[in-house]
Amino acid sequence: MRKTKHIVMSAVIAAIYAVMTLSLYVISYGPIQFRLSEALTILPVFTANAIPGLTIGCIIANIMGGYGIMDVVFGGVATLLAAVCTRVFRKNSFMALFSPVFFNSLIVGPMLYFVVPESKSLLFNIFTVGAGEFVVCFAVGYPLIRLLKKYPKLFD
Repeated sequence: MRKTKHIVMSAVIAAIYAVMTLSLYVISYGPIQFRLSEALTILPVFTANAIPGLTIGCIIANIMGGYGIMDVVFGGVATLLAAVCTRVFRKNSFMALFSPVFFNSLIVGPMLYFVVPESKSLLFNIFTVGAGEFVVCFAVGYPLIRLLKKYPKLFD
C-alpha cells in the first residue's frame, strides 16, 4: 500500500506541474519564461516522491511545449538535477531554493539559445531563464515552503 501511495503522489505532482505549465503556456516557454509551476520545485524539501514527479511533469510539459526533443531532454535533466539537489539541501532553504535557479539557468538557458531562433544571445538566455526561475522560486516557492511546513503529515 505504501508503494502505491508514493507512486500516486509522484503522479499527482507530475500532473499538477504539467497542467500548470501548459495552462500558462504564454509565459512558460521561450527565452524569457516565467514558469509558475517551478514553485513546485520546493516539494523535494518535503518528500523524495517529488523528484520523479517534477521530472516527469517537466518532460510531459516540454513534449507538449513545441521546442522539440532538445527541450524534453535538457529540461528534464535540469529538473532532475535541481530536484535531487533540492532534496539534498532540504535543511538549508536558500540552497534548496537556489538549486532550480542554478540548473535551469545553466542548462535550459543555453539550450534555448540553440533551439529558439529569436534568442538574442547566450548570456541573455542564461540571465532571463535564471531571473524568472529566481523570482518564482523565492517569491512563490519560499512562502509555499513556509505554508507546507505547517502540514507535515501531508507528505507522510
